[in-house]
Amino acid sequence: MVQHRNGVVDRRTCLRRLWGDDNFFTARTMDVYVSRLRKHLRQDASLHILNIRGVGFKLIE
Repeated sequence: MVQHRNGVVDRRTCLRRLWGDDNFFTARTMDVYVSRLRKHLRQDASLHILNIRGVGFKLIE
């Protein structure tokens, strides 16, 4: 997401880049990790991760 700031990254791409395979990990797994990232990003008010329904995520700067 950092490499594609202000652009949408689909869930499947995130899963493949993080774990190399998207068969074992589900979209829900990705949601949990994004939720954890959001907790860390709360310290920086200029960064936000948006869910783009049916597509993926978008890092807003």
